[in-house]
This record gives sequence, structure tokens and C-alpha cells, in this order.
Amino acid sequence: MKLDDKNFILQLQRQQEEALEYIVDQYMPLIKGVTYKVLSSVHNKGLMEECINDIFLSIWNNSTKFKGEDANDFKKWICAIAKFKAIDYYRKASKSTEFSSENMELNEEKSAEDELILMENRDELIKLLNKLDPVDREIFLMKFLLGLNTEEISLKLGLTKASIANRIHRGKKKLYEIRTTFKLGENII
Repeated sequence: MKLDDKNFILQLQRQQEEALEYIVDQYMPLIKGVTYKVLSSVHNKGLMEECINDIFLSIWNNSTKFKGEDANDFKKWICAIAKFKAIDYYRKASKSTEFSSENMELNEEKSAEDELILMENRDELIKLLNKLDPVDREIFLMKFLLGLNTEEISLKLGLTKASIANRIHRGKKKLYEIRTTFKLGENII
């Protein structure tokens, strides 16, 4: 049977390997793009490739859970899988970040001290975000890391746009308060 936009989903749900090959051929650029957008700051090509493989494995293993109508719905579904899988990889990588001389890309215009301050700021930001509720942290990651707009976040999390806006406002306020307290001498951890 020749696979096309009309029948590949059914074949994938029946665990036909040709359907997985079709998906890899058709959607690899999209998956790579989503993964790169999330993981580019990690600077680890191997991690990106591992994440991409994990995304396709997840699509394969969860194909029966897809309830959409057509290839357009499928595209949205795999984009969501890719984004959340890449975010998971980003979290794991940021928790186990080890800095070595090869990970430090020194800019000739910036001193080593400036680069160290930037790295400390990033670590501090990660610690601050971890102080937020899980839902608020997800919203912040989607909004400010992935660049999703409020409507897209609303659809993904099942919250109203007003609720998203309120959570962002309250989250920023909370982060500011935590940061101010930290500057006054209390430990952020």
C-alpha cells in the first residue's frame, strides 16, 4: 500500500513501520526546527539528536492516542510532543550543567568575568523559575523560552487567556520579590 496524507495515520496506529518511515521523511525538518529552537542554548548536538530520536519513538509508542482528523491535526500533535519532549531535555541538561573550557564560548569583546556573570545569571534564572508553581513555570517556559503567544499557551494548558495573563503578571511579581529578597542577603536556594 502506498502511503500518503490520507492513510499514513491509520497505518501508524496499526504499527506499520512504513508509516514511521513516512513520518520521518515528511516531518523531520519540522521536528528538527522545534527541537533546535528549544535546545540551541544547550550547545549539544548529540543531545538534540537524542531528543529527536526520542520524539519519533514517542510518536510511534503513542500513535493510538492521536484522536485528530487529518494530517494538519497530526502536525499540531507531533509539534506539541516535540516541544514538550525538548523542554524535558532542556530541564535535564540545565540541572546537570557542567561547565568546562569547551562549553565556554568567550567573546573577544567580553572579559572572562563578564562571561562568568552571564553564566551565573542564567543559573540564577533557572533557580528562580524553579520557585514558581509547576503550571506557572510551564507558562513562563512556553512564553519566554519557546516564544508562544498567550492564545497558544491557553490552548495547550486548557486555561483562559486572562488566566495566563494573570499568572504571568503574578509570576513576574513573585520572581521580583524573590530576587529582591535574595539581594538583601537571603539565599535563593
